Amino acid sequence: MIHSTKLQEQIANGTFDAKLKDIYGGGEDILAKQRSRYRKAIAKYEELFGSGDVEIYSAPGRTEICGNHTDHQHGTVLAASIDLDAIAVVGPADNDLVEFVSEGYDPIRFRVTDLAITEEAKGTTTALIKGVIKGIQDHGGKTGPFKAYVTSDVLSGSGLSSSAALESIIGTILSGLYNDMSVSPVDIAIIGQYAENVYFGKPSGLMDQIACSVGDFVHIDFADPAKPVVTKINFDITSEGYQLCIVDTKGSHANLTDDYAAIPEEMKEVSAFFGKEYLNEITLDQFLSALPELYGKVGDRCILRAFHYLTEVERVSRASAALKQGRFTDFLEVIRESGSSSYKYLQNVYSNKYEQTQPVPTTLMLSEYYLKDNGVCRVHGGGFAGTIQAFVKKEAVAGYKQFIENILGEGTCHVLSIRKQGGIKVL
Repeated sequence: MIHSTKLQEQIANGTFDAKLKDIYGGGEDILAKQRSRYRKAIAKYEELFGSGDVEIYSAPGRTEICGNHTDHQHGTVLAASIDLDAIAVVGPADNDLVEFVSEGYDPIRFRVTDLAITEEAKGTTTALIKGVIKGIQDHGGKTGPFKAYVTSDVLSGSGLSSSAALESIIGTILSGLYNDMSVSPVDIAIIGQYAENVYFGKPSGLMDQIACSVGDFVHIDFADPAKPVVTKINFDITSEGYQLCIVDTKGSHANLTDDYAAIPEEMKEVSAFFGKEYLNEITLDQFLSALPELYGKVGDRCILRAFHYLTEVERVSRASAALKQGRFTDFLEVIRESGSSSYKYLQNVYSNKYEQTQPVPTTLMLSEYYLKDNGVCRVHGGGFAGTIQAFVKKEAVAGYKQFIENILGEGTCHVLSIRKQGGIKVL
């Protein structure tokens, strides 16, 4: 640990510039922004808890690259961490209290032994923290009290998983403070999912937490969800002359629960025809051979969505292989195919309940019109509303951002990079 006052001075004089540059990349403007951000976070910690020895932790947001709605069928996914993150200034506590303050929210304070699951706490940050503490304990790790101030630039409600970043940073804090950073990133992800499912009360998958905790591009095989097979892929898209853009379509996720729930339900109608629980238990050839018998026995959309899944997992394999082998043009073509399949077969770009409200297709139309050969785009994440993803040539980024924001509004196009690190102890 480093005394907070000294750490502020060291950050200001550039002692940790190499470390910050490794995490956030970019030029002097980005470095200056992160120096200022870290120093402000330390100052806020001192205001809240007083000066003293501290450590700083970071966990990024994530983006789904390929594998749209495949995880709940125990399939494969390609995801990645991004250069927006949550950072936490953390100090030890000499009592049994966890004191946690997240920028813009009320302080949280509870005894580290008080980990009971309560209905009134569900849906709160307190529940997530308690769930991660209990999860670390259940995985054989040590836990204890701490004081933390957290600030995040992971956009809430953007599909970039601000909640998974929070879960990851809590797990990483406990790994660092009490376990010499020995809790693996995958275990931290599994613990984060447990906290979200059991304590927070949200039935989420595991992709978000793994991408946030592990970092870089990650190929994830969910054949056994309790033991996902995670392969990290190191690839720098900026070296290929591209940037990642996430565009907020300003569409609301309200009243879309039925639309999301229908996807796994309809996919399972097809797997049930084969006597299987999940689509990962059948092959594309088996599906195609059975179509004469299957057709008419389940809804047409069930067939379309099953076809999307069975071809999408193949695309995940091709996209991952293209990155590993440095074939970026082939990777972009797979992303284009994935977006087309989500639109035509998965059909998660707009809700049939609101046929006159189609922000995702509209933003895809605008993007395809403007970009032409300068990029590819697809629906991002769960779909129906929310965000789209685009890989854009660097020379076209500024114009694309201006074009999109002129229509959708300022601040709707976010230019991002893929981050190499997942949840880490920074200083």
